[in-house]
Amino acid sequence: MAELPHMNLVIIGHVDHGKSTFVGRLLFEHGEIPQHIIDEYKKESEEKGKATFEFAWVMDRFKEERERGVTIDLTHRKFQTDKYYFTIIDAPGHRDFVKNMITGTSQADAAVLVVSAREGDGVMAQTREHAFLARTLGVSQLIVAVNKMDATQPAYSEKRYNEVKEQVTKLLTPIGFKDVPIIPMSGYKGDNIMKNSANLSWWKGPTIMEALNNLKVPAKPTDKPLRIPVEDVYSITGIGTVPVGRVETGVIKINDKVIFLPANKSGEVKSIEEHHTAMPSAEPGDNIGFNVRGIAKNDLKRGDVCGPVSAPPTVVKSFTAQIVVLQHPSVIAAGYKPVFHVHTAQIACRFEEIIKTINPKDGTTLKEKPDFIKAGDIAVVKVIPDKPLVIEKVSEFPQLGRFAIRDMGMTVAAGQCIDLEKATVA
Repeated sequence: MAELPHMNLVIIGHVDHGKSTFVGRLLFEHGEIPQHIIDEYKKESEEKGKATFEFAWVMDRFKEERERGVTIDLTHRKFQTDKYYFTIIDAPGHRDFVKNMITGTSQADAAVLVVSAREGDGVMAQTREHAFLARTLGVSQLIVAVNKMDATQPAYSEKRYNEVKEQVTKLLTPIGFKDVPIIPMSGYKGDNIMKNSANLSWWKGPTIMEALNNLKVPAKPTDKPLRIPVEDVYSITGIGTVPVGRVETGVIKINDKVIFLPANKSGEVKSIEEHHTAMPSAEPGDNIGFNVRGIAKNDLKRGDVCGPVSAPPTVVKSFTAQIVVLQHPSVIAAGYKPVFHVHTAQIACRFEEIIKTINPKDGTTLKEKPDFIKAGDIAVVKVIPDKPLVIEKVSEFPQLGRFAIRDMGMTVAAGQCIDLEKATVA
């Protein structure tokens, strides 16, 4: 692939805070999208009564997204700075589509949290939820883009920026994000994206581009056994079955013998490619498609995990998890069965037992075997999946040990697997 170090960057934030417009503008400013395409989108968006959406349309390719003006699915775009080669994942902000956002965020090395500075905006419900999920899903590097500075009263108001900055700091510090650059910008007008803007002459910090170049490439866990959660499976004429996913740990090479679990199908790797470029091997962080001889398209599905035959992924009968309850209208007791989003899998799991609650300040036990837990509680629970599920201990494979728990159209909790009981794979 490119010689530059590769990073996956997810763009997150509340619906309508300008994420897709920001990404479109970033790609345009960087010369990835020619002016005539933007002009065409501008004309088309005005005709559809969606004026100012031309940059968003760079990322929002689905017809329904254009008509509704919201991002539904994940979109990947490659993009290169002089220092890094990025895959940008534009994640949906709308609450109905959070499950897609979770998949995107679980693949990311860093995130840009977009927060609108318009009056009445600032930190909103999804801003909170996305920031929390990013942290739980293992994103440790964050940049905050305070967007729509052109729409403050008066425009480019330093006072309004400081108000939003204070809200954001109050949100991020308790969940463990430190030294986060909080940068004023305008996705629609392009201020402070590639270069400093006279409109923001009071701002002395970095531009978005400088902040992206200041990110650090995470250490690649190449020494661990291979793990690739399957995001999708294609059947390509002349090639065969091609599972697609991000390499989380280990290295995959042509001729490797691999197994997919819980599907329990194995075969030999015949080819690997990233962004339509063939490669002899792939490492953590690479988003790849790979052809495996001996496997049919219907043998696999999203949520299966690929690993070496010699050190296969772990299918569990049950697991012990430490969770944080983010929001729930009532209480959670044993027997509760929401949907767990683990890497690319989405599986209903039952709370078998609430083992204890934990004091967040020092990690000591607050109460053994409580009857229930509620919003704000941290607890250790025993969980039994409805169907075979691959999950790993967070201490061994952090990328496959974290999860979000969803119910009633919202993220009710997030957590990590601290211990597990292996299932016998038939």
